Amino acid sequence: MDIEALRKSLNKQQTQLRTMMMDSGQHEKAMALFMTQHAALHSAKVTSPETVSLEDVILDDITEGQMRHIPPGGEHSVAWAIWHIARIEDIAMNILVADGPQVFVEGDWPDQLNVSLRDSGNAMDAQAVAFLSDTIDLSVLRAYRVAVGRRTREIVSGLQPNDLKQKVQISCLERVREEGAVVEAASDIVDYWGKRTIAGLLLMPASRHNLVHLNEALKLKRRRR
Repeated sequence: MDIEALRKSLNKQQTQLRTMMMDSGQHEKAMALFMTQHAALHSAKVTSPETVSLEDVILDDITEGQMRHIPPGGEHSVAWAIWHIARIEDIAMNILVADGPQVFVEGDWPDQLNVSLRDSGNAMDAQAVAFLSDTIDLSVLRAYRVAVGRRTREIVSGLQPNDLKQKVQISCLERVREEGAVVEAASDIVDYWGKRTIAGLLLMPASRHNLVHLNEALKLKRRRR
């Protein structure tokens, strides 16, 4: 499957997933489809070598320069996009869905990544995006995203039909702020999450958000100075 066919298939799956999530009678099918799409939006290292992965297609042959480059007039680099989707999924799934610890704060991920940031990357100014893009350890970044993807699958595998209907707990939203996972300038994201159900979080950010920013990464990879 070529990359354009894969992107088209993932968009179609997202529409199907949204419909299934609304029907508790299709819980098993919805979870299976989520797992299929989630796998395709992460490295094959998250699941199995046979996985057709949009992330791998985009990143496996990318150069370090392409990863770190911010095009003229652009806002982001590929490195920033991968950092952002990894952090958002980590925050949303581990704090808001599971009410557990972030992957990021376990172990020594910040030191390995060579970052001092703790937030999702929303509302970063151009200087901060450039600094992150220039200094983050790219191989560790991909390893961190693999760890986040694996944890998400553990969480989702334990969800029951009634769980999907639940709204995000206020205490979990407070944890996002307390842990500095989202900066104050981007607090509207926390407000948005507060209006979602667990099913809504599986749709956005755990699947759709990844697809949006992987598409962004592909466009950035293709751009030249």
